[in-house]
Amino acid sequence: MNTSFDSIVIIFSGGMDSGTLLWDLYTIAPWREIHALTFDYGQRHKREIECAKRFIKECDNVTHKVISLDVLNDVAPSCLTRPSMEVPHGAYDGDNMRTTVVPNRNMVMLSLAISYAIGIGAGNVYYGAHAGDHTIYPDCRPEFVDAMNIVSKLCDWSPVEIIAPYLNYTKGQIAELGVSIGVPYELTHTCYEGSYPPCGKCGSCVERAEAFEYAGVPDPLLRKV
Repeated sequence: MNTSFDSIVIIFSGGMDSGTLLWDLYTIAPWREIHALTFDYGQRHKREIECAKRFIKECDNVTHKVISLDVLNDVAPSCLTRPSMEVPHGAYDGDNMRTTVVPNRNMVMLSLAISYAIGIGAGNVYYGAHAGDHTIYPDCRPEFVDAMNIVSKLCDWSPVEIIAPYLNYTKGQIAELGVSIGVPYELTHTCYEGSYPPCGKCGSCVERAEAFEYAGVPDPLLRKV
């Protein structure tokens, strides 16, 4: 199968980072074929999946698939997949957010995204890892992306490159970029509690609030509440 670099796959959770990335890719090169994958792994913040579906409606000609990953819920314990575990509130940092790690989640999702890309002849897989996640999530670090790129070029005859454009961006810088290109942030979801209105207390909500403060604008999601 011929590989086309005008056809790309993006892992799209419905959250702020992947929402910015999708909108960025969509607005910069609208001629490209964009195939978005959203994974349902039993996350307690399942509201993000519905947000992803609404967000996609704002993007003409973007293909969207929601993939069931219930098995990840079964084998990878985390407060994001176990209602019996408390979601940490307060600072978005390594010590406080450790229980939100879903073991090996990104490797599983990227592997499936690579399979999908090979199947449709897409040359790249994008995901929204960023610098603020480096201390918390090992599968968002530069060395992980580098290693996955080596594997993705060895696993099949059709090489696929993994691209994480925001790998060295802070969440605030992502928000700043997103505001400048008109990302419809009111259609994204961030709260790890899965609540609406957002709880405003979990680490993910705290980080989102700090990002919009950095960007110098109010969170449009909160304006709608």
